[in-house]
Amino acid sequence: MKSTAAVLTRGLTGRHIRFIALGSAIGTGLFYGSAEAIQKAGPSVLLAYLIGGAIIYIVLRALGEMAVSDPVSGSFGEYASKHLGPLAGFMTGWTYTFEMIVVCLADVTAFGIYMGFWFPDVPRWIWALSIIFFIGAINLVNVKLFGEVEFWFTLIKVTAIVAMICGGAAILIFGFGLHDTSAGVSNLWNDGGFFANGFGGFVGSFAIVMFAFGGTEIIGITAGEAEDPARTLPKAINTVPVRIILFYVLTIAVIIMINPWREIGSEGSPFVQIFSSLGLGSAATVLNIVVITAALSAINSDIFGAGRMMFGMSQRGQAPAIFGKVSRSGVPWMTVVIMTVALLFAVLLNYLIPERIFVVIASIATFATIFVWLMILLSQYRSRKQMTAEAAAALKFPVPFWPYGQIIAISFLVFVLGVLAFDADTRVALMVGAVWLVLLTIAYRVWVPPSPRAESGATR
Repeated sequence: MKSTAAVLTRGLTGRHIRFIALGSAIGTGLFYGSAEAIQKAGPSVLLAYLIGGAIIYIVLRALGEMAVSDPVSGSFGEYASKHLGPLAGFMTGWTYTFEMIVVCLADVTAFGIYMGFWFPDVPRWIWALSIIFFIGAINLVNVKLFGEVEFWFTLIKVTAIVAMICGGAAILIFGFGLHDTSAGVSNLWNDGGFFANGFGGFVGSFAIVMFAFGGTEIIGITAGEAEDPARTLPKAINTVPVRIILFYVLTIAVIIMINPWREIGSEGSPFVQIFSSLGLGSAATVLNIVVITAALSAINSDIFGAGRMMFGMSQRGQAPAIFGKVSRSGVPWMTVVIMTVALLFAVLLNYLIPERIFVVIASIATFATIFVWLMILLSQYRSRKQMTAEAAAALKFPVPFWPYGQIIAISFLVFVLGVLAFDADTRVALMVGAVWLVLLTIAYRVWVPPSPRAESGATR
């Protein structure tokens, strides 16, 4: 592919952007991570998801304020460079890329496991290898094809979730011989109360809960390729968090009300149990199709997000210049190739992943996600503090609850980082995260030249 100009094609509509954000957040965190969160917190996990959803809404509104005013491909990486300094931008961009790779490794491996349901004799690494090249090819064609594929992937997931919520509600109301309607929704408090595992269990669940909302920040990255960012971004940011909260809270509420919470996760995914409760003879097949779609969607959007972030960093001199090469169809093709090659490590993980790897990977991804969210909040906070009253009044999409919402969100995210230290499975995330940030600082000092462009965090 020959590059024509380092300019991305604006081919994403409002429909694409809304579903890209939904698809990034509705995946492993809901279909499997919810079981882990339920086991930690019991029914109070519902409150944890509500709180987490409120925090991510504040984060997205902060990102939206900057993205509508300055819709660039590097998004929050560029905003951090501009408002917090080039080192902060460098660390934010590469930490987001690291987050996407970690999550993708888990999803690629999961895809191989899912395909083993139908083809148990086919080695898992073959499926991992094939899906890496398939999704990589989709991302190389053009951004509009990526948007369409992600739209349909997400539509399948959303349809499955809505079907489960409606079916579960029908069972609660009518029973159908599957549920004792006289018990009602008492499973929410019968076994140990709403805070069944105490306040400690409730707090401990945030490590998984915040992982579940990771990926929603991709809304900011789509700004560089949105057809009309000033119109589409506010709509997506205002509606997507509400939908995500409803999907997560309603889905998990239905699961807990039908199944005693202590049984959830002991016999597989919560989705397996709910579809089985609906009496579907092909429940396992239906579930497998849904989780395969979820994995494909997550891999697809993560390759897109990390690739565009690397493209933006190359424009600021914080990544190799070759990452800024754009194909004739307006795709930063080298970043897609780099992500595809990095994901080949997932082939090895198919043989090496231990039983508790999900919690470890989720915790590492949580650290990276929270770091990125903190940089978004701090960038917006610094940006607003430097504005004149006239400039702030002229903002097209200002954050609500200024400045108290930002202060509360920043404090909460720092608190969640502290929560990671209290569990052996999640503590490793802090160690990995600390080493990662030290390595990034060294890499910045060694490889990023102190040019005027890098120092100013220049925008295009």
